[in-house]
Amino acid sequence: MHRDRAIPAALGLVCATALTLVATSQPAAAIPPNIPSASTAASRLNSLTVAAESHGSTYDRDLFPHWITISGSCNTREEVLKRDGTNVVTDSSCAATSGSWYSPYDGATWTAASDVDIDHMVPLAEAWASGAWSWTTSRRQQFANDLGGPQLWAVTDNVNQSKSDKDPAEWQPPRTAERCRYARAWIQVKWYWGLSVDSAEKSSLSSMLSSC
Repeated sequence: MHRDRAIPAALGLVCATALTLVATSQPAAAIPPNIPSASTAASRLNSLTVAAESHGSTYDRDLFPHWITISGSCNTREEVLKRDGTNVVTDSSCAATSGSWYSPYDGATWTAASDVDIDHMVPLAEAWASGAWSWTTSRRQQFANDLGGPQLWAVTDNVNQSKSDKDPAEWQPPRTAERCRYARAWIQVKWYWGLSVDSAEKSSLSSMLSSC
């Protein structure tokens, strides 16, 4: 079941309503909201159900509808690009025409939105096998488009593709300095959405937290 957040999820849904070009200034290293401290993350990790993954063979990405329209002509991807970019300019259809994006996973900065993927911190297939198989399609849609927590990240496209559907026992950010925050964000998403962890995943997360 959902837990309360310090910052309402609605704040993540703010979208410019002007139909002309819109410029948005953000910090160079903007990151998603509501990432807990290491101590809070450790406590939440210990509260998660440990269970083997299941139902993996029945996963279908279409069971997690995305990207959805958030406001006006802006969809979820476009909202993340605006939220986490610097000096982002969008056109009347909300597509980013210029700006820069810092990818915390590898430390790269990009000036073309086409070089940036929106990563699901907890991949959709991982979520499915960790309990989302039992959710309604509506709940899976909310998960796949969650702007209120640290589920959606603007990152280098090929780094996101390298991560694919892997959990932290199988993949961690190539930039080692990011692994502490990555673990805290991963744990927060699993805790907030009531998903389980497997034993290897929990062990890797504990090890990552030790670097904080």
